[in-house]
Amino acid sequence: MTAPTNPLLDGLPLLEDLPDLDGRSVLVRVDFNVPLTEVGGRRVVADDFRITAALPTLEALRARGASVTACTHLGRPKGAPDPRFDLEPVRQRLAELAPGVELLDNLRFDPGETSDDPAFVERLVDGHAAYVNDAFGVSHRAHASVVGPPTRLPSAAGYLLQREVEMLGRLLGAPRRPFVAVVGGAKVADKLGVLTALLDRVDTLVVGGGMAFTFLAAAGHDVGGSLVDVDHLEACRSLLASGREILLPVDVVALEPGAAFGRGCTDGAVAVTSPDLGAGWQGLDIGPETVARFRSAVVGAGTVLWNGPMGVFEDDRFAAGTAGVAQAIADCPGFTVVGGGDSAAALDALGLEHRVSFVSTGGGASLELLEHGDLPGLAALRGASNAPIRTGRR
Repeated sequence: MTAPTNPLLDGLPLLEDLPDLDGRSVLVRVDFNVPLTEVGGRRVVADDFRITAALPTLEALRARGASVTACTHLGRPKGAPDPRFDLEPVRQRLAELAPGVELLDNLRFDPGETSDDPAFVERLVDGHAAYVNDAFGVSHRAHASVVGPPTRLPSAAGYLLQREVEMLGRLLGAPRRPFVAVVGGAKVADKLGVLTALLDRVDTLVVGGGMAFTFLAAAGHDVGGSLVDVDHLEACRSLLASGREILLPVDVVALEPGAAFGRGCTDGAVAVTSPDLGAGWQGLDIGPETVARFRSAVVGAGTVLWNGPMGVFEDDRFAAGTAGVAQAIADCPGFTVVGGGDSAAALDALGLEHRVSFVSTGGGASLELLEHGDLPGLAALRGASNAPIRTGRR
């Protein structure tokens, strides 16, 4: 029997695996955690990309004669109704884009969502004949709406979730070499697990952002007042001693002592030709020589994964590193994946989102998938009663 080209797809039920839906109700877990704004005294959706991205799945289900009920979270309410996270603005926009599709109240208004309460799952699936998960961005959470319905109903991955699995699965299988991962962001603790896992998969690991200063400190550099996670210095030393190729900044853009950073600030940023800084100096971006070094690794790669900015890119003085890496990834002729979150936002702001192979809708979920090789939401779907038992699906 032919081996599957993507093990994550093996056994995963897709829309084609659902039973007859004509005249029946389908519950769809979507990710409509969208930004809201106020216009003329009323709250409206500021960016409807996540809603429009779900339309192909919603429309496909309705084309099969199903009535569709969507469910999502919005923000982080504490298990009780909160007017700040009411879904009415989202419901109104959904009604304009997909008339007839219902939208339940914010899932996280009920504490049973995050605790995976069986009673909440039963209330959620009541009256529905099938379930579809089209919310990759929350599929790393073992929440009721993600892992509960497949134990009760015939279930499937929606088109968005299927696409994520197809594309990210290429990083887990046999990626084209060399495989380069560019990882940034502020905290080492948030990404230590995935960094460790990536070292076993990639040819070169490129480390930037705030987390780079913990690695630099672990390597013996004086990083001044830069962000350092002292609890994970030893873990960083172990990674650096692994013998794998890890690229760190060789120069930085730093903020001089006493100066402020943030939007609108203009003074105090200095390019430093070494990652070694004096007392009170704070490194907030990679320098131009580092950008050139990182670019060289990226543009020659067969496969590139990018997750996390290279600096405090919302402050224009510390945005050049992120912009340089984004441009390098856009210029790479290989298979390029951007792992959602701030990286995707930076790419979009630079107008480069159409010059990469794939932009994931879930930053945290994409990293969890790469670290563990699976997600709770995917595992739950494979356990559904209608999940295919055949192997070798391409």
